[in-house]
Amino acid sequence: MKLSRRLNDLPPYLFAEIDRRVEEKRAQGIDIINFGVGDPDLPTPPHIVEALCDQAAKPEHHRYPSYRGMPRFREAAAAWAEKRFGISLDPAAEVLALIGSKEGIAHFPLAFLNPGDVALIPDPAYPVYHSSTLFCGGVPAELPLSEERDFLPDLAAVPEEIWRMTRLVFVNYPNNPTAAVADHAFFEELLFYARKYDVVLAHDLAYSEITFDGYVAPSLLEIPGARDRTVEFHSLSKTYNMTGWRVGFALGGAEVIAAFAKVKENIDSGVFNAVQMAAVAALEGPQDCVSHNREVYSHRRDILVEGLRSIGWEVTSPRATLYVWMRTPEGIDSGVFAAELLEKAEIAVAPGSAYGSRGEGYIRFSLTLPDQLLLDGVGRLKKAFT
Repeated sequence: MKLSRRLNDLPPYLFAEIDRRVEEKRAQGIDIINFGVGDPDLPTPPHIVEALCDQAAKPEHHRYPSYRGMPRFREAAAAWAEKRFGISLDPAAEVLALIGSKEGIAHFPLAFLNPGDVALIPDPAYPVYHSSTLFCGGVPAELPLSEERDFLPDLAAVPEEIWRMTRLVFVNYPNNPTAAVADHAFFEELLFYARKYDVVLAHDLAYSEITFDGYVAPSLLEIPGARDRTVEFHSLSKTYNMTGWRVGFALGGAEVIAAFAKVKENIDSGVFNAVQMAAVAALEGPQDCVSHNREVYSHRRDILVEGLRSIGWEVTSPRATLYVWMRTPEGIDSGVFAAELLEKAEIAVAPGSAYGSRGEGYIRFSLTLPDQLLLDGVGRLKKAFT
């Protein structure tokens, strides 16, 4: 049979490929320590699990949910955003439930891109920005991120002709894979260009609560005037260890959210109401679990960074996210180096090239491993490379 051109244009999905390689090695009886995928190993807090169990037993939740999300969930999301970022949103018009932020990111371009329209995609970046643009016939244009600029794009360097064809810009801070962070000044500059060229902004804020050393991640929606042309993707996956639950929400101006909701009404049937009510328990319940996560990941970051530096590798200690982004030694190709780690040290990492051409020369380690596995992994690396 013939596949669609859009599928043939896509590379293998990074994390599926990492899983395949790891399972292949484990099938050979090899014990692999997997630093490749950012899937929290910490359990979902008990009060959230209890809320799901209670709500799942209620027959009123067993029917189709609302396309936009339960009013109760949207109200909780809006209240959380006001408390966290100081932004006041209309839950009925400016909040939309998502089946996880990945689903939202994958479908959002359908609302604003026509075939041939340009979307500016950071490079390196989470691969779904690129694939979602291709799926709707859009044209991805590179928005380079470099270490010299702290992995913030040079918006002024984007050619005028590209800006004039652009309809959508993806950004993501705190950033995956680089762990870079942004401040209000960057968001203000981004909004200036968005207004100048009538561009819609899509900000992936999945890592807003995974921050260290006193850093507090801002929202693009905090910038005056941003709301009318912005959607911001929020996820409960990393904040509350709920990756398997598939629930998140989008925030933005009423017109942007209405267009996004129209896409989703024709694609999915919403999030299971019991899961939404469990998400309410997460957003409105005690937040000490979030503080605990930060402490755990900060400690793990220090273990890994210190261990990598002890080998003689140059590593910047991240201020946010679940990742350590590291240059490959002596400029070794990232795919080659990742394969070398797998073979010599029995460790799986994500090669930077899988996130785009500008990711070449880097690898990404995830912090979603308990302390002992981190120490074991560092020990394997020392044995193999010192």
